[in-house]
Amino acid sequence: MQALAGLTLFLYGVTRLSDSLQQVAGERMKTLLARFTTHPLAGVATGTIATTLLDSSSVTIILVIALVNSGLLSFTQALGVIMGANIGTTVSSQIIAFQINEYAAIVLVAGFAMYFMGKTDLIKNLGLVLFGFGLIFFGLNVIDQAAEPLHDYPPFVAWMKGLENPWWGMLVGAGFTVLIQSSSATLGIIITLASEGLLSLPAGIAIMLGAEIGTCADTLIASLGRSREALRAGVFHLLFNAVTALVGVALASQLGKAAVLLAPAGHVSRQIANAHLLFNVGGVGLLIWFVPLMSRWLTRLIPDKRADGQSVWKEARI
Repeated sequence: MQALAGLTLFLYGVTRLSDSLQQVAGERMKTLLARFTTHPLAGVATGTIATTLLDSSSVTIILVIALVNSGLLSFTQALGVIMGANIGTTVSSQIIAFQINEYAAIVLVAGFAMYFMGKTDLIKNLGLVLFGFGLIFFGLNVIDQAAEPLHDYPPFVAWMKGLENPWWGMLVGAGFTVLIQSSSATLGIIITLASEGLLSLPAGIAIMLGAEIGTCADTLIASLGRSREALRAGVFHLLFNAVTALVGVALASQLGKAAVLLAPAGHVSRQIANAHLLFNVGGVGLLIWFVPLMSRWLTRLIPDKRADGQSVWKEARI
């Protein structure tokens, strides 16, 4: 029950933070996304910055889908932004891995004070941003405390050991992320469990790869019923994350070794965060050069429709 309470606080903190950041920077993000995406690399940089500021890859990609649907952003321009959003989401993993949970109360009080005493909407929203950060870390602290007795509970230890199987771990990560609709929450929890010594690096990497697939659910749903270009953007997010996750499974051992080199010995939580960063940067670096090809392929897979409802590509083939 304590762990569920901590998860509830964490998820509410993520929601509160995301909503408040949208209030502070949402319109600016729309302008940024629409203006600085003329080249795939510029799109990656823009997506990374937007996701870092909004603290949610899903929010960034849903904004992108809305812009594509409204014609303010082309489908090809959206691809780089979606890739960059995957990199931006690794920032929260790095912050959580430094285990600053003990300062959660200070951030909570400061955020509440700014909201309660703020004279302008901007100050109040910034207060809610701090309050959301505080709730996230306070929730993780509660989960951390609840996890301590699990060291002596053999069934749980054995189950966590079983997650070292990359396919099983990936399935659990994907399912849990779909359930709670936040890959950041999934990463936060596994990093917290790793800090308690309950989760190994291979299991953490497997769950992380699954979370990258699970996070596509809400963006794919957001693209349904919209224009064909918007639908292509949602499908691209799913295919990109699925393909890179499969590559990640094949290279899980090498990914783990590289993550260990970038973190102090014994700090599995930091190693998982580093693996998350390396995986997403590597995936973008691997596929960014194929953006024009992927754009053409998805346009053929999901062709435009004419006014009479017929597929342009289908009619051309007939």
